[in-house]
Amino acid sequence: MKKVMFYGPKDIRIEECEIPVPGYGEIVVRNKVALTCGTDVKTYMRGYPGDIPPYGFGHEASGIVYAVGEGVTKYKKGDRVVCHNSAPCQKCFYCKKGLHSMCDDILWNMGAFSQYQLIPRRIVEQNTFLLPDAMSHETAALMEPLSCVTYGVESIDVQLGDTVVVNGAGPIGLMYVALLVKKGARVIATDLSDVRLYMAEKLGASEIVNAGTGDTVEKVKALTPDQRGCDIAIEATGYPEVWEKNICMARKGGRVLLFGGTKAGTRLVADANLVHYSQLTIMGLYHTTPRYTMAAFDMLKEGVIRAEDFISESYSLREIETAILEHSRGQCIKNKIILDE
Repeated sequence: MKKVMFYGPKDIRIEECEIPVPGYGEIVVRNKVALTCGTDVKTYMRGYPGDIPPYGFGHEASGIVYAVGEGVTKYKKGDRVVCHNSAPCQKCFYCKKGLHSMCDDILWNMGAFSQYQLIPRRIVEQNTFLLPDAMSHETAALMEPLSCVTYGVESIDVQLGDTVVVNGAGPIGLMYVALLVKKGARVIATDLSDVRLYMAEKLGASEIVNAGTGDTVEKVKALTPDQRGCDIAIEATGYPEVWEKNICMARKGGRVLLFGGTKAGTRLVADANLVHYSQLTIMGLYHTTPRYTMAAFDMLKEGVIRAEDFISESYSLREIETAILEHSRGQCIKNKIILDE
């Protein structure tokens, strides 16, 4: 089988290896498609904080069960499935508090850019789902990012009629736009790419702002009632300068969600008086939980998010580097890697 391995920034390699054999409680999935995302781009460009290469690359895929280990009764060979890329331990302090994304022993399973993938028992038990006949593998592969966005939308407590700005209209930002609109919010989207801003408008954003010209903070505040700022400001880029602008877009008493992961060692500079006297609530959020993974899968079954709105081009596995670089240029939303060649 062929598998993409990450060795360091701008150093990914397609390697030949044996098809894995499942152990007790495990399954092996023959991936049909995998999707690129902003995390893949940032990892390719600069690595990922705390991870030591080499390791399998990619984390959004869907496929067909190829082999089933002893003890697995819920899935059989030939089943169409989607598997999340993590599962909490359900035993540590944070899991018992319901903070599963903070789990002390969270299990990660990277390597979606591969023809076959071993799925560990914990993920099989907690975060693997059978696809209904009407769901495509492309749609199913959107489950991981959508679960993270679902966690964010629910955690920031969006109310009907709220004015919400989403800074960054990449795949994550666009999913925020779609879900916020469904929640009854009035959404303003900002980005540097007109292609992505067009999609934000298509998904229901009331206003779009190109962040490449002028004072983005003032432009956004001018679009809010009485120019007071947004009820909620959401950052979805992972750039510290956008984090800082995002804070300035919230109204007095507003809520700020800092979602996009930043480069290791990044420091945030914020106006302490603004935070204090405007009584802002600033929240960081990381990854997702099984509760919101299940919710994301259910929403995909109901067509809340459509693959055709998010997937731009198709590439073979040998073109993985091209797919990542094209994603990084902002002229597409996501790219699809076809793995069953």
